[in-house]
Amino acid sequence: MVIPVHRLALLGGGFSMDDDGLLDDWVLGHARASRPKVGFVPTASGDAPGYLDRFFSAFQPRACEPSVLTLFRRELDDAALRRFVLCQDVVYVGGGNTANLLAVWRAHGVDRLLSEAYDRGTLLCGISAGANCWAEGSHTDSFGPLTFLPDGLGLLSGSVCPHYDSEPGRRSSYQAAVATGALPAGWALEDGVGALFTDGLLTETVTRTPQAHLYRIEPDEEGAAERALPCRLLPEAQ
Repeated sequence: MVIPVHRLALLGGGFSMDDDGLLDDWVLGHARASRPKVGFVPTASGDAPGYLDRFFSAFQPRACEPSVLTLFRRELDDAALRRFVLCQDVVYVGGGNTANLLAVWRAHGVDRLLSEAYDRGTLLCGISAGANCWAEGSHTDSFGPLTFLPDGLGLLSGSVCPHYDSEPGRRSSYQAAVATGALPAGWALEDGVGALFTDGLLTETVTRTPQAHLYRIEPDEEGAAERALPCRLLPEAQ
């Protein structure tokens, strides 16, 4: 019996932010199928129509089978919803409001389905809120000002902070949350970075932006320690 590998990718970019498609191609390169089924979940944006259009524009030309799961105007019954989630090779979660995303998923049972898909070997990934959701907690602007959210699916231990370098206050606010124990130690992504976790361990870091990093943030005697991790520059970005 082959035991599926658990894989999860945090993205600091992708079709919603970048024109080169490097991080999206990197994700597809880790799919378990040569022509993977890619399910986009735009819950955090309220299923914004423009977001769906951008996803299809980016992925329809690629060697994959793109589809979208909408929940604000849900059309699938429970059995069809389960079939949809479990048949995907890649589940790609978009950005938006992390707290709203988690609440809607739980109302529809999508949180349980994603955990089941993860256990079956589906590659889970996402940007911003779509990166936050997989961890035990995250740094978010879901409530307006930047704050901590000690809530998530818990498929990745620790916490996540997106947009670490691009949004004012992110770095200091996240470090303070880790220093005080409001959030557990975790991972901070600069824009342009991709981080792959295999069975809960960091196994690959890449970037489409020279000098961008993934950071490990941990509490120490003086507050929080920041450790930059090297990222391989994706070939087309060189």
